[in-house]
Amino acid sequence: MNRVRKSKIGHFADKIAVESEPGLTNAQLMLTNKDLKPVEPARRLWGPWNFVGFWVADSFNINTWMISSSMIISGLSWWQSWICVWIGYFISACFICLTGRIGATYHIGFPVVGRASFGIWGSLWPVFNRAAMACIWYGVQAWIGGECVALMIRSIWNSFQDADMPGAPRNAIPNKIPGSGTNSRDFAAFFIFWLCSLPAIWFPVHQIRHLFTVKAYVVPVAGIAFFIWAIVKAHGIGPIVKQPNTIYGSELGWAIVKGIMSSIANFATLIVNDPDFSRFAGKPKDALWSQLITIPCGFAFTSFIGIIVSSSSTVIYKEPIWNPLTILTKFLDEGGAGTRTGVFFIASAFALAQLGTNIAANSVSAGTDMTALLPRYLNIRRGGYVCAAVGLAMCPWNLLKDSNSFTTYLSAYSVFLSSIAGCIISDYYFVRKGYFQIRDLYSAQKTSPYYYWFGFHWRGYAAYICGILINIVGFVGAIGKPVPKGATYLYNLNFFCGFIVASGVYYLLCKISPIEACSDRWCEVGDEITEVSVAYGAHHHDESGSGSEGYDEEAAKGVATKSSDVEVRQKNF
Repeated sequence: MNRVRKSKIGHFADKIAVESEPGLTNAQLMLTNKDLKPVEPARRLWGPWNFVGFWVADSFNINTWMISSSMIISGLSWWQSWICVWIGYFISACFICLTGRIGATYHIGFPVVGRASFGIWGSLWPVFNRAAMACIWYGVQAWIGGECVALMIRSIWNSFQDADMPGAPRNAIPNKIPGSGTNSRDFAAFFIFWLCSLPAIWFPVHQIRHLFTVKAYVVPVAGIAFFIWAIVKAHGIGPIVKQPNTIYGSELGWAIVKGIMSSIANFATLIVNDPDFSRFAGKPKDALWSQLITIPCGFAFTSFIGIIVSSSSTVIYKEPIWNPLTILTKFLDEGGAGTRTGVFFIASAFALAQLGTNIAANSVSAGTDMTALLPRYLNIRRGGYVCAAVGLAMCPWNLLKDSNSFTTYLSAYSVFLSSIAGCIISDYYFVRKGYFQIRDLYSAQKTSPYYYWFGFHWRGYAAYICGILINIVGFVGAIGKPVPKGATYLYNLNFFCGFIVASGVYYLLCKISPIEACSDRWCEVGDEITEVSVAYGAHHHDESGSGSEGYDEEAAKGVATKSSDVEVRQKNF
């Protein structure tokens, strides 16, 4: 009976296993599958305009709107908030280009890039960290998308309201889940959005660029319409822009710093996982200027609309409102067929914006990360559905109760990811100088330069922990505990502190205790990658012409030739 059970279990396990290269050992099956291997030329379909469309589409989302609006709530004037946005997103774009180049050059995603700085097995913790954060963000973005759906439905049927709200009609929806932190109406809208998002997860990454193209045309039109509508209701832009800041002195200075850091924190996840998208670029240049220019311009434009609309709420309703959907709800309360039509159109566009952002920033990222955690049974598609399930199971509404809890979460989020980004960027640009041995990133052999100590890179973990420790006291203060002022000031610069400390410690440790597979001068050999076979001994077959490997070993070695001024510590490719 046990044999039968084992055979049935084994048969089922083989049945659900994803496609992988033949000839892999059990250890390699835990390191690779089709979605983790370098992207072959046939799927490198993202050109510069695809990246432009991607970031224009991604910039128009309610989360970006809320971040800029929360600066108004904290006491900044509209122009001070906008300066924070420009500075924050330009810095974010620089970080994005740094990590994105790695993926665009070697056509590998974040989970594989992390193996160089954290070790073959050690990279699993940063990957898990990133995947967990992506799942949480998926739930948050889906909840906001559910609020859009609620507005859409209410625009058609006014009875779609919570019965406990003041002024709700008699046939409004009663709350059947008291004490949950939400109500039946909002949860139903959240579930509808979540359910309608599932088909979009099915499509592979190199094809979903069309979704971003559609979003890039539709959503900006809705945003501009909302912008004009708010100005008209405020009787012109004059009363809006004349509103001064409400804080002064050092409080104003630190509010500006926090505003800049909130913008960077909004990108903390994308800074780390940009290789998941840039690896589909035709060449590294395609992912450079298109991202460096589009990110600050696109996000500054969206934020400007958010800032002005939020400022207009002070003129119209005598209170600043940071959530654009709350403003739309107030518009809807005023009634009228034209108002209902306008709210339906804008809410529909915002729902599309949330869908695109959730797929780009969370579903694909979590799917790629989960693929690395269990590559034999998970691919990007399956991982994306796991991410959606976790997003449904969590309670995202608790993170969006007010602007303070929202920005606190953003800051905490960036504490961990800034250290990961610091180690990866320091490893690639300053320690290895752009040099990777691609096959060894998929090797569990002890002779691999990325195996380190039982698959864990102690230098990477030491730097990672140092980057977190410098912020940990300030984080405790951010959640309400008394801490020294110095720790609070450091925490206000959390991303920079974590990144600088982690990258600096990593570089120093690698100088004190050198690692293998490094170059003494800039040496990227990604141009030689076409279709990599990672099975042990596959490259020996390729030399005789019987393999499918397209990685030209001799050409790559020629680029990294040892000489008096160039030394590359390398093994066989």
